[in-house]
Parts: sequence; C-alpha cells; structure tokens
Amino acid sequence: MSWTEIVVEVARSHAEALSDALMEAGALSVAVEDADLGTEAEVPLFGEPGMEPDQAAWERSRVVALTEADADQAAIIAQASAAIKLASIPAYTLRAVADQDWVRLTQSQFEPIHIGKNIWVVPSWHTAPDPNGLILELDPGLAFGTGSHPTTKLCMEWLEAHAQQLSQGLSVLDYGCGSGILAMVAKKLGAASVIGVDIDPQAIESAHANSARNDCAVDYFLPDAFSTVAPTQTFDIVVANILSGPLALMAPMLAARVGAGGALVLSGVLARQADEVAAAYAPFIDLTVWAEQDGWVALSGRRAASAASATA
Repeated sequence: MSWTEIVVEVARSHAEALSDALMEAGALSVAVEDADLGTEAEVPLFGEPGMEPDQAAWERSRVVALTEADADQAAIIAQASAAIKLASIPAYTLRAVADQDWVRLTQSQFEPIHIGKNIWVVPSWHTAPDPNGLILELDPGLAFGTGSHPTTKLCMEWLEAHAQQLSQGLSVLDYGCGSGILAMVAKKLGAASVIGVDIDPQAIESAHANSARNDCAVDYFLPDAFSTVAPTQTFDIVVANILSGPLALMAPMLAARVGAGGALVLSGVLARQADEVAAAYAPFIDLTVWAEQDGWVALSGRRAASAASATA
C-alpha cells in the first residue's frame, strides 16, 4: 500500500487548527514542522522532558497530512480550510510516500546505547555489542527512560561509579522510576533491595515488564501504595530523575527517605537550576553538582551519619 502527503505552509496561528481540521476531513495523521527546517532560519522548539514547549508551532509552519493514495486530497484540504474559515484554500503540494517495512524502519532508528564504562542498553532486536557488559534489554516505549537522555545517563553513571558500595547489599529507592531503568541498573550492580515509584500506572506496568525481562527483582508502586506499604522506610540510596520543579517541592519527602549516612542523587535539572534545587534540599542534605552533560546536571549529597555531613 502507498500513501500521499499533503504539504501546506501556514502561519503559526493556523497550524494547530488546520491540523485538527485535516484529521476531521480524512487525513490519517498530521505533523507540524518548521517550514525553515535545515536553513539558518530554523528555530528549535523544546522543553524539559515531559513538558510541552511554550509555542505549539513555528512562525512559518509546515503542516504535513498523510492520506491514502486514492483519497481526494483536493477535497480534504478544501474541507479543512473551510472548517477553520480560511479566506481561501492555501497553496499545497502532494508528495508520494512509498510503501516500506515500517517496523524495520522504526527499529533501525534505535541502536544499542553505551553508557558509562560498562553499561549497554540494548533493544530486543539487537545483539549486545559487549556480552560481558552490564546489559539491559529495553525497547522504546511509553515510559520515560531508555538511556538516551542526558539526565538518565547521569544517574546511571553515578550508580556505576558507586558499584562497589551497591554490591555490599545496599537498599535503593528510584522515585519517578519511569521504565525502571535506574532501578534495574542498581539491582544489576548488586543492590540487595530496590523499590521504584512512579505516579503513572503505565510506567509501573512498563517497569514491571522490563524488570521481568531483565531478571531483576524490583518492587514497583504508585505513590499512595508506597506510602501505605512503607510509610517510614528509609534507603541507603535515593535517586530521582524527574524535573527541577517537582524535585524542589518534594525535598522534605525525598530527603526523609534517605537513611543515616545514605546518598541522594537528583537529575532532571538544568545547570542553571542547580542552585535553586540545592537550596530546597539545604535544610536536609547538602547537594553539589556531581557531573554535567549537555546542559543537564546530576546533584548528589549524603545525609549525615552523625553530626557531620559528607558529600557523595
């Protein structure tokens, strides 16, 4: 089967409405991209993980609607234009899309990821490049955390750097566990007990499946269930890869989960946000920047075992 794309350039003010109207008129899918993509005028739109950018489109936006090849593209664009009350049908072009093995094409975009010294995140359709490494079989999915984002890498590298301590049978809490990737790394590095917590039921389901696939004994909970089964439990290591805002708000709760002499590791923090997040935790634990990557940082610190505190 083959398809045809309708490609039309519109102003930012019309991009979202036209996209919705095209779907209503019979398009199979719609994407909006920068009309200046690949030129010096290209403007990136991005936000922190899990957060939408401030702008939903570009000043000059290109709307690309996928249709079946035998569809009436002229009628689709005419109906969509009328639906949003455009003065006239905008100029558009048609672009043929040949049939492809879409599964294979999608899989080709995800290669094994090498993290730290010895960690490999390997999609199920690949063979691990280093069979002697710490291998995580993990396919891209709905839950955040495949090892591709700097914040995830920073936390994984911190865990690997503290592998000797983990192998002594420490307990670990991964708060905001997503796919469970950090919890699994901790378990494979020798942690005696690991718990993952996330607000998203889909993430909990995904983390359970990933841990089973990787033969990692990790318990996962939604926050309310975690508070019920372990209301006062503390951990030797608490790691949270979320966002700066939620991390600051959760400072009293997360710090309280760190046992005496235990370590706290935070990521999802931009370098410019590090001082603000550290200040939120200052009454409980002294945090400093452990490492930085692509503008993101990992903060770490250690709760006092006695009157004196030490930084991890």
